[in-house]
Amino acid sequence: MYVGWMPWGYLEDSGIMDKWADKYEIDVEIVQINDYIEGINQFTAGAFDAVGATNMDALSIPAGGGVDTTTLIVGDYSNGNDAIIIKGEGDVSSLAGKTVNLVELSVSHYLLARALASAGLSERDLEGLVNTSDADMIAAYATDDVTHLVTWNPMAAEILADPVANSVYDSSDIPGEIVDIMWANTEVLEANPAFGKAVAGAWFEVIELMAAGDEEVLTAMAEASGTDLAGYKAQLAATEMFYTPAEAVAFTESEELKTTMVSVAEFLFENGILGEGAPSPDFVGVEYPDGTITGDSSNVKLRFDTTYMQMAADGAL
Repeated sequence: MYVGWMPWGYLEDSGIMDKWADKYEIDVEIVQINDYIEGINQFTAGAFDAVGATNMDALSIPAGGGVDTTTLIVGDYSNGNDAIIIKGEGDVSSLAGKTVNLVELSVSHYLLARALASAGLSERDLEGLVNTSDADMIAAYATDDVTHLVTWNPMAAEILADPVANSVYDSSDIPGEIVDIMWANTEVLEANPAFGKAVAGAWFEVIELMAAGDEEVLTAMAEASGTDLAGYKAQLAATEMFYTPAEAVAFTESEELKTTMVSVAEFLFENGILGEGAPSPDFVGVEYPDGTITGDSSNVKLRFDTTYMQMAADGAL
């Protein structure tokens, strides 16, 4: 289980979510869906009011599918957790003519595209891609046939423990582009501001405990994610967690985020996953905290909003 999502499980298990929900006289239930994409699909279908997803997946699935979606909490960005790995020596340019195993159309695919571009290459320069489930990646690496792959922690860390495994490019090379966010249905959030306040209050209470190095809290998250405290801390080191609401607000308001979302939209469009029948990378409008919009201003379906993070920063929760 990915390090950046573990605080959500702890919120539920510890009772902290219930405490904040009681404060605002509502009921909030946090549910773990073991299939990441299926969870996003269920949110898109209306089964959930909010969902944890990357910026890329929120743009392609709910927003691309016509569901108006708003940021509630910007939690972290991958800063080394996602990696391109080869057996033996080499660099990004040595991917040319090779077959690469990855979860197609995921952030791994996006990372590969960015890496290839940095070396003046494109996907056309590869021998091909092999769609490989994240659950099967470690077993695939153990076979002789698999020599080049893209994956994320904890699988990447286990593979890189092999002395012949070599990381040639990782998400620290594109900081701030693979972002983990709790998204809410815009209509639900606007109609129920208590929901936003309760979730933000609970999240930042737990994040404060993590920032203080509370080993009881961190150990609980480590065990829930299938590792030990040292393993969990190693994954956190490759994750840019926003440990204060002010940091989360500053990132969400940055100009760099706009550039990233344009790049993400172009990748999704080029791979045919920016919504059914999308005529261009500008198909979905994306609105930012300052009111500016990238994409189609008449089809805004993804909104970066700092309302509840700012309330937490102001001590107004």
